[in-house]
Amino acid sequence: MPYIPSRQRRTPCRILCRLLLWGCLALPASLSAQDISSDTLHAALPASNALRVYLDCDRCDFNHIRSEIAFVNYVRDPEQADVHVFITDQRTGSNGRQYQLSFLGRGDYASVEYTFEHTVDRNATNDEAREAVNSAIRLGLVPYVAQAQSISGFSLDYSRENQGTTGVNGSEDAWRHWIFTAYVGGIELEKESNRTVFDSRWGFFADHVSEQWKIRLRSYFNYDLVKIKRENRPDVRSGISRHGFDSYAIRSLGPHWSVGLFGDYVTRNDRNLRHRFEVAPGIEYSVLPYEQATRRAITVVYRLGLARVDYFERTIFDQTRETLLQQELEASVAIRQPWGDIYGGIEGSHYFHDATKRSAEFFGVVSVRLLEGLSLRIQADFEMIQDQLALPVGTASLQEILLQQRELATDFELSGSIALSYTFGSDFANIVNTRF
Repeated sequence: MPYIPSRQRRTPCRILCRLLLWGCLALPASLSAQDISSDTLHAALPASNALRVYLDCDRCDFNHIRSEIAFVNYVRDPEQADVHVFITDQRTGSNGRQYQLSFLGRGDYASVEYTFEHTVDRNATNDEAREAVNSAIRLGLVPYVAQAQSISGFSLDYSRENQGTTGVNGSEDAWRHWIFTAYVGGIELEKESNRTVFDSRWGFFADHVSEQWKIRLRSYFNYDLVKIKRENRPDVRSGISRHGFDSYAIRSLGPHWSVGLFGDYVTRNDRNLRHRFEVAPGIEYSVLPYEQATRRAITVVYRLGLARVDYFERTIFDQTRETLLQQELEASVAIRQPWGDIYGGIEGSHYFHDATKRSAEFFGVVSVRLLEGLSLRIQADFEMIQDQLALPVGTASLQEILLQQRELATDFELSGSIALSYTFGSDFANIVNTRF
């Protein structure tokens, strides 16, 4: 577990020169948690002319950041900022988290722009992780603060405690990059006089991530129960089970190509699947190098799957078991930039024994900051469905429909949403109030 400093007393230091502050720009492109987690920068509450900062981060604790990093003014929109702090993250091979922090100068600071990485260990608590991110933000703001205001109220501390420790590439890993997780979650119980609802989910993960390989073995078990008592009539009881096993082994072939083998098993009584085994080799091409995937990704994936299926009930195609060969093609775009997010694509598949048994799905989410205070978010998903091979013979009862015990025939599924928001008022967002 990396050393994360506790909050220190703010003490003025007048001997810190601008050269030392600007020296932070020479930080390596990739820093581990132990490199910067013990560096702290403190000051008194910001003056009205202090640096204006806009935070753009999905996983950050904004209240904590505003409380701990109090030497700048926080604004509600990037158009009002001197510095746009844009933070994205992804899981590392050791199941930790790697943050990529971009500091984008605006206006008088437009010439100062840079990006570095910061890794948080998987054993770090939530508090340690957010403190480590705070330390990285402090260091990243140093060059801007040096230009914006007097540095007489600041001090920069550096701890040598973790120097000399062996890094990831040179350390001995007895587990060979394997991470194991067992979970019991989502257990819910609702009890009334005449009604009982019970939901449960549990399972096990085994993950291996290295520069060349990405492997997952995952078992999962889901069981939902609804029981309704009725006077002078039999009780209504619905039990839905969804159990299965997912696995894949993906091999990197360079910055743009990868190949994989996927193996799945599932049993679902609400989808008439007693047993369904599938093995599917696949190949992926990334238009952009994989190292850019946290911010931009354009990928095409092809899979060819062979499945063996046993049904609880005879299907509308007069089958109780069958072997199926299916191919799938998916193309997607994922972009996350300071101006907004875009994710979308198309996915299609069909069965070889009957090409009319096919499906196609179009999906997309667009979230764009149009101008100061105005944001637009559009989400849509449309699927054309002609491959419901597991539909059982017969008509679903009203009870089965209401309790979702049985899949219903459909030609399509459509969902969507649109949201427009406009924020105006005070430029500042410094105040922290956690009551209620």
